[in-house]
Amino acid sequence: MTILAPVAAWAGRLSPVRRTLAAMVAGAVGALALPPLFILPALPVALVILMWLLDGVLSRPRPHRAAFWLGWCFGFGHFVTGLYWIANALLVDAERFGWLAPIAVAGLSAYFALYPALAVLAAARAPAGLARIIALAAAWTLAEYLRGIVFTGFPWNPLGSVLAIHPALMQGAALGGAFALSFFVVLVAALPATLGGANALGRTGARRWYPTLAAGALFAFAFAGGALRLAGTPTVLPEGTAGADAPRLRIVQGAIPQAIKWRPELTRQHFGIYLRLSRDPLPDGGPVPHVVIWPETAVPAIYNGAPDFIRAVAQAVPPDGLVVTGVVRRDPPAPSGAPGALWNSVIAVDGSGHLLARYDKHHLVPFGEYVPLARFNPLPKLTEGRVDFSAGPGPVTLALPGLPPLSPLVCYEAIFPGAVTAPGGPRPGLLLNVTNDAWFGRASGPYQHLVAAQMRAVEEGLPLVRAANTGISALIDPYGRVLASLGLGQRGALDVTVPPALTAPPFGRFGNLPILVLAGFVLIAAGRWRPRA
Repeated sequence: MTILAPVAAWAGRLSPVRRTLAAMVAGAVGALALPPLFILPALPVALVILMWLLDGVLSRPRPHRAAFWLGWCFGFGHFVTGLYWIANALLVDAERFGWLAPIAVAGLSAYFALYPALAVLAAARAPAGLARIIALAAAWTLAEYLRGIVFTGFPWNPLGSVLAIHPALMQGAALGGAFALSFFVVLVAALPATLGGANALGRTGARRWYPTLAAGALFAFAFAGGALRLAGTPTVLPEGTAGADAPRLRIVQGAIPQAIKWRPELTRQHFGIYLRLSRDPLPDGGPVPHVVIWPETAVPAIYNGAPDFIRAVAQAVPPDGLVVTGVVRRDPPAPSGAPGALWNSVIAVDGSGHLLARYDKHHLVPFGEYVPLARFNPLPKLTEGRVDFSAGPGPVTLALPGLPPLSPLVCYEAIFPGAVTAPGGPRPGLLLNVTNDAWFGRASGPYQHLVAAQMRAVEEGLPLVRAANTGISALIDPYGRVLASLGLGQRGALDVTVPPALTAPPFGRFGNLPILVLAGFVLIAAGRWRPRA
């Protein structure tokens, strides 16, 4: 017997009320492993407690109903803690929306908690011990994928994102993506549950430590494998022809608070900030890079096709270069008088005032850019205006002078594994993420958003340029390493050289399908496995 066995027994005997509270606290503790805290030991503590609580409910009446409730309570505590920053968006205009802040955090967490509930329910059907732990890892993976697609999806903070604590640990995303990392993380973090509870299966002495030692070995193997992949890969481009020929660009971060961003009397001032940062010479007196990148909705005005708007943006274009910027775009009014469609777009403009390319965001933010089920939903849209944004057709690859073919991603489009490049189209050489994280202040949301971008870079084997209004703007290499960045609230510009793309890794070729098939097979096999008597 280990010292943890009495703790496991105690957890299994908790009353329903105390078990509910314990599950919520465990879920909250597990969220401490997420960015930006990265307190990794918190996750094994949380998942081991969850497994021990599950052992207890399965020996009582109505076990599967109790298992579902247990998983929901764990998920609720986890998401309230991990997504508290959502309230900041409602506090930007506190007079109108502040009252919604606690309702939004609690309501969204209650919905997202359904997915851990389904995962725990599926794991409960497997026999105690390794089979149940493996079943939880597989079911959690499938549940995270479902969370990423149902009702347009929100795959924020998959548990695999805790491995962004070190670049070596992220490299597995090149093989199976963020959901594969979640499978690995849940398995490794839950294996120590075999030190107590029904999962111990009567092991005695040193044998009881085998699964925990295996978890440590798996973690060490993942780190070593990632370190081996990174060995010899430079974090800066080497001097010489390759470095000279590599695309150079300037990322501009205006750091304009969301509360004043759209004030009409400040439009010229805010636009002037971006112009100045785009034109400032390099510290050594050298020329500005040929390509300037502005973030999402950098221009505090609506683009309706008027040439004056494009000419204004063109003032920031370097000689023989271009500006790529996020804009709010509106179509002309319909003949009936109805307002034209509204789009969250990315445009590229050259020095002559020509519109070179345009991309319309296709993955819209619920309540930020449209109201789901608006006909029946009394809740308002948080952004200005009553017209919902329209969705574009999907990912595209843009060919622009001075840049490799690029796939633009507006705001949280970068959080969707396997959905950041055009399916069946030419493979881009660069991911470009423009965003406005000013909505979320200095909370953990912008840090978590940056980690999502790092994961997409590893999965696709592509460098990623990130331009954010108030941070975190960054250059990320194809291995997920942040080579340069501007922090939250920091006004300035980054002049960077874009590293080359890698050959498409397995995830870049096959997407989420392999891990989903594997997780489904493992879940079925674990549910049917029966231990020897």
